Amino acid sequence: MNNITSILILIFLAITFLQSGYDKLFYWKDNVEWLKGHFAKTPLKNQVPLALLNILVLELISGILCVVGCIELLVNNGRIFGFYGAVFSCITLLMLLFGQRLAKDYDGARTIVIYFIPAILAVYWLN
Repeated sequence: MNNITSILILIFLAITFLQSGYDKLFYWKDNVEWLKGHFAKTPLKNQVPLALLNILVLELISGILCVVGCIELLVNNGRIFGFYGAVFSCITLLMLLFGQRLAKDYDGARTIVIYFIPAILAVYWLN
């Protein structure tokens, strides 16, 4: 039963991060433009493309590890890739939370907490 729960959360995280990474990759200019306005009054105002690249890489790593973790759980009951996928997901979400708080986007920060809860549960269950 714990494997089913872990697989479902890993799928949730994989969809979340792979879709978000896809959006950043294929709509890079739009994202940079929007984020420049979002972070205009923060210390990140001149670092938006670099910060976005860092988040993109973390999202892709998180999503791929979660997909591989699902496969590993299904094939041999292994938990290593899923665990690291969940850990990377938490790190990515914490970085996003930091950015939202820095931009004083408290509604955005609150939304990230909704994603953080299942991610931290996955870390716990896959540990």
